[in-house]
Amino acid sequence: FASPCAGLCAPLGLLILYFFFFAFVLFVDPLDAKACPSGEFMCANRKCLATVYVCDGDDDCGDGSDELKCAAPLTCGPNHLRCNTSECVPLMWSCDGDPDCSDNSDEGPERCGGDGVPYLANRKANCTAGEFRCANGECVRLTWKCDGDPDCKDKSDESDCPLLTCRPDEFQCGDGSCIHGTKQCNKIYDCLDHSDESGCVNATKCEGPLKFLCKNGECIDSSKVCDSVKDCKDRSDEPKKECGLNECMINNGGCSHVCMDRPIGFECQCPTGYQLLDKKTCGDIDECENPDACSQICINYKGDFKCECYEGYEMDPVTKTCKAEGKSPYLLFTNRHEIRRVDLVKRDYSQVVSTQKNTVALDLDVANNRIFWCDRFHRKIYSAFIHEASDPAQQVPLVDSSLKTPVGLALDWLQHNLYWTDSGDKSISVASVDGTKRRVLINTDLSEPRAIALDPHHGFMYWSDWGTRAKIEKAGMNGVDRQVLVADNIEWPNGITLDVANRRLYWVDSKLHLVASVDLNGAHRRTHISSAERLGHPYALAVFEDRIYWTDRDRAAVFMANRLTGQEIHTLAENLNDPHDIVVFHQLRQPQGPDSCNLGSVANGGCDYLCLKAPQITEHSPKYTCACPDGQDLGPDMRGCVPAPRNDLTTPSHSAGLTPGTRVTVAEDFSLPSGGVSQADATPHLTTAPSGAPESLTPLSTLKPVSSQESKALVPVVATVVFGLVCTGVYLVWRNWRRNSTKSMNFDNPVYRKTTGEGEEDEIHIGRTDGMGHHAHHHPYPQGVSMGVVGAGGGTLRGYVLFLMYSFGLCVIPGGPWSSGNTV
Repeated sequence: FASPCAGLCAPLGLLILYFFFFAFVLFVDPLDAKACPSGEFMCANRKCLATVYVCDGDDDCGDGSDELKCAAPLTCGPNHLRCNTSECVPLMWSCDGDPDCSDNSDEGPERCGGDGVPYLANRKANCTAGEFRCANGECVRLTWKCDGDPDCKDKSDESDCPLLTCRPDEFQCGDGSCIHGTKQCNKIYDCLDHSDESGCVNATKCEGPLKFLCKNGECIDSSKVCDSVKDCKDRSDEPKKECGLNECMINNGGCSHVCMDRPIGFECQCPTGYQLLDKKTCGDIDECENPDACSQICINYKGDFKCECYEGYEMDPVTKTCKAEGKSPYLLFTNRHEIRRVDLVKRDYSQVVSTQKNTVALDLDVANNRIFWCDRFHRKIYSAFIHEASDPAQQVPLVDSSLKTPVGLALDWLQHNLYWTDSGDKSISVASVDGTKRRVLINTDLSEPRAIALDPHHGFMYWSDWGTRAKIEKAGMNGVDRQVLVADNIEWPNGITLDVANRRLYWVDSKLHLVASVDLNGAHRRTHISSAERLGHPYALAVFEDRIYWTDRDRAAVFMANRLTGQEIHTLAENLNDPHDIVVFHQLRQPQGPDSCNLGSVANGGCDYLCLKAPQITEHSPKYTCACPDGQDLGPDMRGCVPAPRNDLTTPSHSAGLTPGTRVTVAEDFSLPSGGVSQADATPHLTTAPSGAPESLTPLSTLKPVSSQESKALVPVVATVVFGLVCTGVYLVWRNWRRNSTKSMNFDNPVYRKTTGEGEEDEIHIGRTDGMGHHAHHHPYPQGVSMGVVGAGGGTLRGYVLFLMYSFGLCVIPGGPWSSGNTV
């Protein structure tokens, strides 16, 4: 029997399959298979965002889908201010000179009074002589005014500029700006309007094997050579002797490897991996001389080369580039009021730190999953564990005093110290990772220090300075062995970073609009990207694997590119607020190594204060050195700290009993007694003159050398003083002799006192016999008359009278009016 569905079941089954297929195509989006993780929002362009970015007033998706269907809040919280754009910002942020609303309404004159001028990082009260003051109050270099490149945020440095006239060796773009003549028709848009590449003819060289150069300079196709037709006007394409001659038949044409016969003449060629050293001999090509040959390690062989990767990386079999092993890397970057995170593989986008005022710099402790950042507005350095950083209670201020404008931050992840730059006081400082110990390392010859990077394995730090003499410098992490790495062809170096694996330093120049690099000795410079269109105002950068990542303040975005070629530029995050610093989180970014300060049994290297990594200049270099707080120096053991010696050479003005011009040398902190110091009480470090002089000193810096004429004039005076001193000595010897040879008695007579109070020592002395022994002997001088000591009572006056008389030659003869029975 025939089946009832014979000839029908198969078409019916196919029809059902077609039905389900079209239903799936029409109603099921295959991209839904890629769902965002729980708690995240999927944009219309399939991008995943943290829900905190939805309806926050910023286009974080890039297509605006995160800001659709958002109802504007009718009111903000009690501690928040509602901007004119319906945004809510903390109330404490209003009228602080730093606009937080996108329309600046939190700083507007209607709310805060005044002119409502917004806060800007480069604004100063007064610009220096070499700076131009922008209309918004910023200060930029005077040489940057009217150079065709806006540097002020409001572009006022390019307003009211005369028509530019380019130099003879420059090309003038359509907008009037000038570029070097060699940049015209180089297949790169150097002018913003692309006028440098318009009208260019892609002329090719007249070379074989496709072209033939006639002797008169004409260029014809090689196929027309030796075809019995005279195509060159000088007929050089039809030489009778050479047409049909194969020079390679004789001794291979003299070629060392391959000889190719041509219609006229011949050509020597080389196999792959070799190149012509002259026109006939082939030699090995060192492919490793090309920095783009390999991602990391390049090994040259004869006629070939090989690429390898460092430990922790593996070769990608498709791209032949080195990829990091382990967890996928992610970016962290500051966005003024927050710190954001972008996963470089999954492209997840989330918030790490929120409710900040003006974050400008950050760094990481990868091993401990910790983040450090600077808030320029609050002038503090904070730290938190990354998984707790969103909680303000977990954000610990490490350095919260004596900071003016912290702008750069870097962590020594081996010795656990934190370094930062401060453009306000023009310094580079270091502190322990907990912030309890700190010291200024460098504060000389710094103009506008910006970014800082560390190489803890070799003990060097690197920083950029975009001041009047822009440069990138290098020094030991203990502040020694300072040297300039880059000083030429550099204008506004902002961010710097180290490619630890390949031992290179990268930087961005916001003025020259480029990304460049050198090795860690400042040699082998390369420019990776140079384009005003692609690099508006780059601020910071990071390098990992074969990628460069950077923030651009003009374009308010984060970008990445291939570090080897400078191509493949992509946008990672856009429509940002004010992006500044950027770092990569991955364990290979901070390769582990020994802590030089804790190699032995002695903690912290035995240092009383800071232990800093020393630069490894030679194999005999120290592993570390100790450092003391500001105002103290290392002691004799180079580990302990002692107070630094005082620089001043004179005592304070309150030190009494010193004659004007007296030089005082103080080895350590030393205060003089308020009542004066006698010669007997002076220490070996203190030299004083006789007392009784005014309580003021002449600083040594104000004393001028005595001329020869003045010296001659002082000779009689000096002689007189010396003679007087000799007379004084003779008199004192005589007095002492007479006192010892004369018997005397004394009794108190209040009539002769200037006061009847106790403590006075003035007495009347009358000679006596040995029988009067019940009265005590007294020193014939009152206490206050001793030379060099300030006393009290009439004894002081008589002592000075005697001194003056002897000094002027009035030597008293024993038995005279001053030597009667009553002693003075």
